[in-house]
This record gives sequence, C-alpha cells and structure tokens, in this order.
Amino acid sequence: MKDRIAKTMKSILLFLILLGVVSGRRTQLLKGLPAISSVEENAGAGVSVYDFNVTVSPLSSEGVAILPTIVNSNPLTEAFDIESKGGLEYRVVTTGNPVLDYETMPKSFDLQIFVEDRAGRTDLNILTIQVTDKNEHPVFRGNMAIQTLTIYVLEGTPPERIYQVDAADPENAKLKYSLLPATVPFLITESGAIFSTKQFDYEKDPHCYFLNITVTDPDGLNSTKTVNINIININDERPYFTTKQRIYRIPEEQSLGTIVANITAKDPDDEDSPSRLFYSIQSSERYFSINPATGVLQMTGRIDRDALPLRLHPSISLRVRVEDSPSNGHTREMEITIIIEDINDNSPECNPSAFRKEVNENTTPGTFLVDLRNYCKDIDVDPSNNQFNFTGLSGFGSNNFALESTVSGRLVMTGTMDLENPANPRIEVYTLTVRVQDIAHPSYLNIIYIYIRIKPVNEFFPVFSNLPYVFNVSEITKVGSSIGRVHATDKDWPPTLITYSIVAGGGTRDYTNIFWISPTKGDVRILARLDYEATQKHIFTVQASDQEKSTTASVTVNVLEVNDEEPVCSPNFYSFQIPVSLAVGTNINGFRIECQDRDSDPRSFRYFINEGNENNHFTFSPSAGSNTSWLILASQFDYESGLDTSWIYSLRVYITDDNLLSVRDKTTHLIKTGVVTLSIRVIPNPTTAITTTPGFTVVTKRENLYSTSAWYVPFVITLGSLMLLGLLVFLGFLLVTCVRTRCPPAGRAHGTPLINIPEKKKPKKEVVVTMTKLNTVFDGEARDPVTGRMYEFNTRSGARRWKKSNEPLQPALAGQVTSSATENSGQGTDRAEAASKKQPSEKRRELTAAAKPAAKPSAGQSETPGQDGLRLQK
Repeated sequence: MKDRIAKTMKSILLFLILLGVVSGRRTQLLKGLPAISSVEENAGAGVSVYDFNVTVSPLSSEGVAILPTIVNSNPLTEAFDIESKGGLEYRVVTTGNPVLDYETMPKSFDLQIFVEDRAGRTDLNILTIQVTDKNEHPVFRGNMAIQTLTIYVLEGTPPERIYQVDAADPENAKLKYSLLPATVPFLITESGAIFSTKQFDYEKDPHCYFLNITVTDPDGLNSTKTVNINIININDERPYFTTKQRIYRIPEEQSLGTIVANITAKDPDDEDSPSRLFYSIQSSERYFSINPATGVLQMTGRIDRDALPLRLHPSISLRVRVEDSPSNGHTREMEITIIIEDINDNSPECNPSAFRKEVNENTTPGTFLVDLRNYCKDIDVDPSNNQFNFTGLSGFGSNNFALESTVSGRLVMTGTMDLENPANPRIEVYTLTVRVQDIAHPSYLNIIYIYIRIKPVNEFFPVFSNLPYVFNVSEITKVGSSIGRVHATDKDWPPTLITYSIVAGGGTRDYTNIFWISPTKGDVRILARLDYEATQKHIFTVQASDQEKSTTASVTVNVLEVNDEEPVCSPNFYSFQIPVSLAVGTNINGFRIECQDRDSDPRSFRYFINEGNENNHFTFSPSAGSNTSWLILASQFDYESGLDTSWIYSLRVYITDDNLLSVRDKTTHLIKTGVVTLSIRVIPNPTTAITTTPGFTVVTKRENLYSTSAWYVPFVITLGSLMLLGLLVFLGFLLVTCVRTRCPPAGRAHGTPLINIPEKKKPKKEVVVTMTKLNTVFDGEARDPVTGRMYEFNTRSGARRWKKSNEPLQPALAGQVTSSATENSGQGTDRAEAASKKQPSEKRRELTAAAKPAAKPSAGQSETPGQDGLRLQK
C-alpha cells in the first residue's frame, strides 16, 4: 500500500514539474547537477553515491516547498533514494532493493531530480550513476545456498554418486571443489559431484558423517558449506526370541485377562533403540490372545477342562510369530504348549433335576420308587473331584419315604397312602428334596426335587341318594323345563366327577327320547310335550358313572292331567245364503256344530259369537251343555229403516270347555277355546221375474272431497268427469235402446214386484257418478217367501231375476220354519198386494234398483238392493 502511495505522489510531482517547465518558470536551484557518479555493484543499503545542494535566494525566507525527489529514472528502478544531510544539503544513496548486480542489471542509470521552493520556483536536473564491477566470492546455489544440506544414504547401498554441488562465480571464473576431512569414505570431483567410497553397514559403521565442501575461484576467493550425511538403517536382520520356556501349566476356569506367559524377542536392527517388533499367534485360537506390541499372552476365552475336546486332550499348542515389520518383514516362529489342569468346579448334576413318580394309594410300604444314582453324575475329569453322595431327604410328608443309603440314592416308600382313611393326610402330591453333594472341597451341591403323586384308585361304586325318584309333572309343562333332579355320591377321594345318562326307557311311539338329563348336574328336563291322554306314566333308567364304575336307578314320571285340549268342531268353516225374510227362530239351513274334546265332558261346551254378529241377528241353541248346537236366527233383518246395512255376515264362533272329566287339581283348571268361522250372505226378496238379463249398470256416488289449496284437483276431476259422463251417456243410450227393443219390463210380465222399496228423501250432495256395465252370471236360486216363486241370484254381486221355470222347489226348509215364518209370509202377501196397486211409474223405479255387491259398503254409504238394476252409493 505504501509503495502505491509513493508511486502516486511521484506521478503527481512529475506532472507538476512538467507543468512548471512548460510555464517557463524553471530556475537553477540544484547546485552540482547535472553530474555523473559511480557505485560498486552489490552495494548494500545506505551507500552514498553523490552529494548536492539546493540554493535559494538569500533574501527569500520561504525555503523549500518540495524536497529534492527522484521523479523518474532511466531505466526505471527503485535502487536509489535521496536523503537530507541537514539544511539544504542532500545526497543520493542506495536502497539495497534491488541489489545492484553488474552481471545482470544495467550498467548506468539517469535519475531526474526535481525541487521546488516556496516562491514557486522549480528545477529539474539529471544525475547519471554508473555501476562498476568488482571481484566477488563464489556462491552456492540451490539448497546449499539457503540451508545446511542433509543427505540420506541407505545402508547396503554400493559406492555411487550421492549429490551434485551447485556453485557459481559472479565473474564466471572456473571454480575448484574440495572436501574435508579427508578420512571420511567420501570424495568430490572437479565438477562438484560427491561420491561414497564404500557400502555402509548400519550395525557396524557410524550412523552420521559431516563434510565441509569448499569452492574457490582463481583469485583465491572461496566459500564453504557443510553437508550432513546420515546412514539410514534398513530391515536386513531377522529377530530372535529371548524367552526360553516352551511349556506352561494353568488351571481351568481362569478369569479373562489372566496373563499366561510373557513372550520376548529382539531384532539386531534395533540393538541401540527400542525394538519395534510385532507378535501374533498363527494357529486358530479362541482361548488366548497376544499383545502385538509387548508379547504378553493372556486368557480371552473360558477354558473348561471337563468339556470336549479338552476332556480327552487337555493341552493346547500355540505357534507364536515375531515380525520386525507390520507386513513383509523378517519373521521367526516358535511353538509353546499350555497344559490345562482340572479343578473341582462342577457340582453333581441330575438329569432330570426333578423326578415325577406316580404311586397308587394302595401301594404297600417298602416299595422301591426311584434310584437317583442312575440319573446323577459329576462331569469333573479328575476322579478325586467327581465323587458325591445323597443326603438331606426333606419335605412335608417325607416321613413316609426314606433313602436306603447316602451312596446308592435309592428312594423307598415306608408309609401307607390310603386317601379314604381319615387318619392319613389327603395329599395328592408330595414334594421331597434331596441334596446331592461333592465329597471334595469346596463341596458343591445341587437340590433334587422329587414329586410323588398319589394316584387315587377307584374303589367304590356311585350310590344314588333320595331313592325312589318319582316326579309329578303337569302335561302342559313347557318343553325344556326341569322336572326334577337325581343325585349320586362316591366315597372315593378325591371326589370324582359323576356323569348322568339315560340308558333305558323315556321314549314314546312318536319320540325316541322325550327326557334329557344334565350329564354333570343330574337335572332332568323334557324334550317333547307330555300328553296325559296318550301316556299317563313314563318310567326310564338313569345311570350314574364315575368313568369306571356305574350304578343305575329307576325314575318314574307321573303325567298330571290338565285341560290342555281345545274343542275340535266340524265343520270349522261354512258359507251359505239366507233370504232376508227368514223367520225368527229358524234353524238356518239346518246348520249345526258338532264338537269333540279329549279331556272335557260334552256337557262342558259353551257357544258364543265373538265377532261379526251385527245387531245380534244370530245365536246358537243350545248355547251350553251339549256337544251339538244349531244356528238360529234370533231377530228379523231390517234394511228398509236403515238399521241393517250389511248383507254379508262373517261370524267368528268360539266354543269353550269349562270343566274336566276328572279334576284332580283345581289350580290347573284351564279353559280351552275352539274357533269356527261362518260366512252368511243375506239374499234380498225378488219382486220381479226377469227372463233374460244381459247385464246391469252400477252407479257409484262419491262425495267430492278435496283440498281447496290443490286447485288442480277439481280441474282434473271435472275434466275427467265430463269426458266420462259423455261416455256413460252414450253407453246408457245404447243400453236403453237395447232394453226397449229386446227386453220387456219384468214387472209387467209377472205383475208382482220382488221388493217394495220406499223412497226416502236424502240430503242433496255434490256427487260424481260412475256407471259400469257388468255382465251378470246367476249361479244360485232361492224361493221368494212372499210369492213362493223361484228366483235366480248371483252369489258375488247379489243381482237376481225371476226364474223362467216356475216349478216349485222341494220343501227342504219346511221343517226349519217356525210359526213366525208363517206370520211373515202373511205379511209378505199384504206387501205384494200393495205393490200391485202401485202406479206404473213406481214400478219402473223399482226395476232400476241395483243388485247388492259382495263387498260390504264403506262407512257413510247405503245401498238399496233391487232386481238387476242400479246400486247407488253415497
């Protein structure tokens, strides 16, 4: 950084000087310049080259503004500088950087020196410096010029050149080389090459030589440098062992890290220095290791003298190698033998260590149980270490056992083990311990466990308790219910599990087994429904078993009678029709119910109608006390006043039995019910005979009910009704035409109407009329009780017409009609006469009455029966 600043200042000064010269203000201020001077080459720093003064006017007191400065040199160099000598005297000196070398640098330098006083006057002059030559000492070059040279020579190397000295004379004169002392086995040639004169042996010759190398020029000037030559030792000798012992004895089971031997060796190459030898074991070894640096042999694995292969061959051979280099060095090997000695380090072992023996409870005392000697051994090799004996028999109940001797180890039983004897402890398993112990020190021992299980002997049969077994069971007991329990005991100890089973009996014709017994609890359950009427008593055999011995017992099950049978009636369903004018008290169609009950007296039956008997038109006679009852009409039908509206009656008849043939237990008195279903259709009285009926039209009235918020409903209904009404009008026109041309009015043909239907004024309602033309099939016939004439009817729709043939029917109902029927027939004659006096318009209105449909009308609707006419529904 300073050099850059100085160069910058010089550049600025040179610029100012040139500026002053150009401006014409140059003044002679440097006294003694220009001038020529000289200096010797290689002059050091601070050598004076030339002195000069700076002159200023005596009248001026300004002094020097810019000191004399070398502003430029030719050729350019920094080898010179200007120093002040005091006042206005100055001198040019050498800087020593770079050193002026006559042979390599320019011979002459022109220095431009500039000065300026405070009045602004400047001066610039040139000082020429010539470099003069002088005779210099020779110089060493290369490594010898900057340091003491060290040369290394390997031992065993044959004589050869080991180094080339590099020296030069500044004046390029020829130089002479010499070597001291002369006694060393080295020489130097005229060209400066250093040679060895022998093959060195590191173990015999000096390890280091010091040589003084002198170089001299023709004028006698010389320079001297020292060369240090070191002989390098090479590995050319084999090491040798210094340890003489080859056999070592150690006891087994030494701890890891125990030192077995200290193997030592030496290397002739290292006689005067610590040996750098490396030790190793060449054989495959798991018990020992050797320190590679010190040769200490140590234990690295557990040695068991009693295990193979040492049990048979108790010696270990090792091949130890010493090497003077980690790899590819000189080696030597020796073999050592290590003998392993046996110690008493094992306790006697028994296999198994726990003995299990089963003994029957009736085993006699003195019985031999186990010989422990056959299962125990000591694996120590030395006989003095593997002898042992048996002692210390102990454990709860050990007084019942004994060892014959400490040597044999034979265990025998000395007591009795009967488990059923209260005097003996009921112990199933005896736990005994025996010590097996070394005779030799340190007397290792082991504990042997002997488990003697007293095996129970099944000596007794199971015995049933609480005999005999009689169970009274109601016949209505649910399937799966428990009806009783059997129990058996066994005197054997410990108590054995007794299992129960049914081995005989307990079945019927329909079921192989109707009883089940719990195998472990003896709980008896039923698998099928008991029936007193089929079997009143069951006897079966139960067996109790303890897996080896078994005992049987008889079980009696008495079935108790219960009213569990419901009446069975014939028929249980019946369907028929009756005329509307049937007389009260009439046995309807001669129908009767006959009932049977397996567990009830026929006099116990009661009959009542539970459902469908609207206005109580029907009843049974007798209503109780007989197994046969007839269906009777109890009250007259009344459709004209609107009391009756349904033409079909579905009667649900219940038949109950309220007593038993023989009641043993009043608490089990139950009532069973039979059910019979009757379907009765009431047939209206026909008043007009119709020879042919191609069909009839059904007009349905329905109230127009809809939500006012659903505006589209009336629109759609109205539109659809108009379209349907147009269609129905057209169909009605065709029907009227057909009737007028082909079918004369039935009322006029016979002169007497079937039924008089009084007109009733009904409230006016908004209705939607639907007309449906149906073809009628007449599949039944009946006699009009008023006129006595025959008419045909449809069993599904109720439509009817006079039968063409007026032959009277057989008097099938004559015996069923009571005196009330006669009265009704008289009333019917009066009604017929009244009907004949009606106006023709009334007769035509009667002809349009619709037939009754099979379905019951819905709530709020009424229907008017008539000849194949119209049926109006509100």
